[in-house]
Amino acid sequence: MKAARLESVSEMATRSVEKPIAGPGEILVKVLAAGICGSDRHMFKGEYPTARPVTLGHEFCGTVESIGQGVTRFSGGELVTIDPNIACGICPACRNAQPNLCARLTAIGVTRDGGFAEHAAVPEGQAFLLPADLDPVHGAFSEPLACCLHAIDKAEIRSGGSVAILGGGVIGLLMVQLAKLEGAAKVILITRQASRRQMALDLGATHAFDPSATDTVSAVRDLTGGGADVVIECAGVPETLRTGIAMTRRGGNFVLFGVTPAGLEVPITPFDLLVNEVTIRPAYLNPFTHDRAAALVASGALELDKLVTKTIGLDDVAAVIGQSPEAGEIKVIVRP
Repeated sequence: MKAARLESVSEMATRSVEKPIAGPGEILVKVLAAGICGSDRHMFKGEYPTARPVTLGHEFCGTVESIGQGVTRFSGGELVTIDPNIACGICPACRNAQPNLCARLTAIGVTRDGGFAEHAAVPEGQAFLLPADLDPVHGAFSEPLACCLHAIDKAEIRSGGSVAILGGGVIGLLMVQLAKLEGAAKVILITRQASRRQMALDLGATHAFDPSATDTVSAVRDLTGGGADVVIECAGVPETLRTGIAMTRRGGNFVLFGVTPAGLEVPITPFDLLVNEVTIRPAYLNPFTHDRAAALVASGALELDKLVTKTIGLDDVAAVIGQSPEAGEIKVIVRP
């Protein structure tokens, strides 16, 4: 079969590899759709820890082609979405109901072969059922959506409140929709690209600002009467970390979601955090949210088609991941 393999830092290619088989407790998934994530680009550049060589692709959906010994939840033919994060279940974090912080965490498409391939073998417990007639492209959004739901849980958005979202990529645009579903009255997206600002407004944002043309801290404070109740940082760059904290109201929640390169340091002012009691809440991965994400995707409550910029085949994966996102790019979907 064909698979897009990360061989070493900045070296990736689509190759012919042996088709996996479903081992004990595993299912073999025929991949129908897989999303390219910003984390894939971080892994390509060596900015995020991963195994090498490895088949990337941690956001994917497909049908169960065969089952291994001992599998009881599936018989074959089901449409499933895959939670890539595999916790050990026995370390202190797992015993404390924090599997995303597992000391032995492994991940499909990161430390073991993933979905940028025609087939992937995954543990039965990582698969979640989707309606048979669901568009597989929609199913591929389950993983990023699950991570967003964890951030939304951390945000504690109140009905009628205000939410500012920094970053207009696919994550920021999913957050806009989730904030509206949570009942936020003011949803403010901040991003440089005009097309993404318009997209946010089309998806329910009440305001959208260009940080290169507007003092966004002042703008958010003016709109909200002192600062947003919740600020969700989705860009993973130093500037949005600084401005995001500054535009959070006194006593508000700042949710750190964007992935920064490992080792990046950003200065903060502890005195300002102290006297304003801004709570910084990192939201990492998707503990106990993948099933909710699958159900939300299946419900049709989210606009997902507008977020798909283009679809590509496996032969084009290396070129897309190896370059910066194109202007206007939101989500690229791989159709093996």
